Amino acid sequence: MLSSTFLIQHENIYLVIRKKSPIMERVSGEHTKNQMPTKESIGAVARSLLVVLRERKDMAHTMNPNAKLTEAEFEAFLEKLKNLAEGPWEEMQKEAEVTNVFPEEFYKINIENDVYRLALPSEYGGWDLSELEILMCQEQFSRGPGGMRMHTHYSADLNWRILDDFGKPELKAEYMNKFQDRSFFTCFALTEKTGGTGADLHTTAVKDENGDYIINGEKWLISHTDCCMAAYVIAVTDPEASGDERLSAFMVPCDTPGYEIVPMPHMMGCRGSGHTGLKFTDLHLDKKYLLGEEGQGMEVAMHSLDISRVHIAASNLGMSQRMLEITLDRAHDRVTFGKPIIQRQAIKMKLAEMAMMIHGLRCMVYDWAKDYDLNPSTQYTAEKASMCKLFSIETVKLVSDQMLEIFGGIGYFEDCEYGPVERLYRDCRAMWLEEGTPTVQRITIAKHLVDNNGKLEYNTGKYFD
Repeated sequence: MLSSTFLIQHENIYLVIRKKSPIMERVSGEHTKNQMPTKESIGAVARSLLVVLRERKDMAHTMNPNAKLTEAEFEAFLEKLKNLAEGPWEEMQKEAEVTNVFPEEFYKINIENDVYRLALPSEYGGWDLSELEILMCQEQFSRGPGGMRMHTHYSADLNWRILDDFGKPELKAEYMNKFQDRSFFTCFALTEKTGGTGADLHTTAVKDENGDYIINGEKWLISHTDCCMAAYVIAVTDPEASGDERLSAFMVPCDTPGYEIVPMPHMMGCRGSGHTGLKFTDLHLDKKYLLGEEGQGMEVAMHSLDISRVHIAASNLGMSQRMLEITLDRAHDRVTFGKPIIQRQAIKMKLAEMAMMIHGLRCMVYDWAKDYDLNPSTQYTAEKASMCKLFSIETVKLVSDQMLEIFGGIGYFEDCEYGPVERLYRDCRAMWLEEGTPTVQRITIAKHLVDNNGKLEYNTGKYFD
């Protein structure tokens, strides 16, 4: 008996075929109702499609830097991201689940397929995609393993954006062209054991007689520390100042003496994403690595997090969509008392609720992106971003719970023929914590709600003028 999902590889082209896909339906026509198609018969059909895929691959693979994607190229790239996430990423994740480290092949295949390039402006080797297009990419690659999603989300967002927005010209000239092929990669170090809101940070950056900085302190729960070349660090530069003016932001090269990685245990999910602590001991940092101005540290952090929160929402959207699809496959196949459970009203109600939440989340994410593409800094940007993240948590929570209930016992095992049900369930729980907990999002929404007197504006129609 064939499993529900097949991964066919040919010349680094990955084709994911599901039992319910049009390809399977086409193949099934060659067999009786009671006979499942073989891998050979699927392969025969797939080989003809690989020619098409190869052509589409060439359109979007190793695009020249500064190129502009056509609509057809962009659609092909979205498909490629989906196939990468559900194909080779899934295979490599088996190792990462045990070792908590991505295999080196993960980085190689992402470079070969322009994954590090997708969100960059053309001046840095990217494609000048709109924020809406970037989030559409995120939705597709988020269908894969959570840790790899986390890595790719970061590479498409904070990784380059902080330096681009706040770095000094000499730093940008040295590093911005290196993001496109992961010659340069960063991590974002805000959180500490005492908290991560800013007001309770204790890492210090004290000026010396030359105007450089001496950094001491510890950060906690920091992602991508195993593969980065520098860390964006938020530290206290003026302990006597009030509020956010205490804080400044720095880019700290990882090879600076006094920089230390502190190991942490394996996480519930999102394994391989390099979560550790960081310790700074009398670390001497040249003043050129100050991002923005002194006292701008929280502005640097929040400017970036407001955008990243919507990226989290897009991640939840991609995961939820995949969960819905594999749940539909299972509901079609699972027969009780003589008929598939998808015909049972109780199951239909659950599936309908899953679909409704996913649709609502997609509308929220796309609305924010359209607003951002028109004007990236309106009075509603932060409020809508927190709404997106908060609603996305409610969405992925409901969808993952319903998925596991419909799957029943087989969904609780690591090896499930329909897809990584139990790992998706574990991976999505990280979203409660990334870029601020649900409580933080509610506080942010409430603040802006009061400031804006309950008003929200929408640009429906204007975006297409």
